[in-house]
Amino acid sequence: MSSRRRSKKDAASTVGPPQAPPSQYSRRERVLYVGCEGEVTEYDYLRHLNKEYGSGDSETGRPAFTIKPVRKADGLTPSRAVEAVVDAAQGEDETWVLFDRDSHHDIPEAFAAAADSDTEVCFSHPSFELWLLLHFQPFGGAQGAARNTHVLEKLRKADPAYKRFDKPDKGLDAARTKALTGKEKAAVQHARALVGQCEHDGCKPANATFEAPKYGRSAKERAARSGHAKTCEVLNRDPSTDVWRLLVSLGIVTV
Repeated sequence: MSSRRRSKKDAASTVGPPQAPPSQYSRRERVLYVGCEGEVTEYDYLRHLNKEYGSGDSETGRPAFTIKPVRKADGLTPSRAVEAVVDAAQGEDETWVLFDRDSHHDIPEAFAAAADSDTEVCFSHPSFELWLLLHFQPFGGAQGAARNTHVLEKLRKADPAYKRFDKPDKGLDAARTKALTGKEKAAVQHARALVGQCEHDGCKPANATFEAPKYGRSAKERAARSGHAKTCEVLNRDPSTDVWRLLVSLGIVTV
């Protein structure tokens, strides 16, 4: 059974600023199964995190980790991504999932399934490419459901390695991952700034947490873990990306 389950007393404890959670696992290193909605880009990015940061850092005390991406040919819907990663982890390790707004119709169902299985969600609106772009520059302005054109245009201009980034060439090769390396802190700052710019009252990046939901394991509590208010509907968080929470949880970036 996953050691991430907490007692009611723990769940009711005071929530502080987001920090990497303490190691609670029997393995010598932290293991995370991460479901990928996309077939290529997210998978390549997770492999990059393993290669660049997975061995840990003895100088800073950042612990080692292993990310095990879970994907399927032709991609997964958000709710299927949750199901696939839970099946893969078999209750023994942490589960996370990455999915985008795109034109999916099952996002509320995916958040509910994530809440039921204690799976952390990294939701991006309109797309995961927004997270890549934030390594190079801030971004703002609603994009509308399933509209990714503006993000891609800016990403292609942000660095020469991304000049031809588009289908079918959406993989993250050595040049593209090298362009991201060292810019993670800026990406986290830009992503958190989007929370603060949300039009819904009560959305503050300082409210983000990795602790167990205080009032129970509901989809709204799970959806609010990036600092958005519980009453801020997920589909209205345009633009936004929660991928920064994964990097903070791993200790790659501190906030």
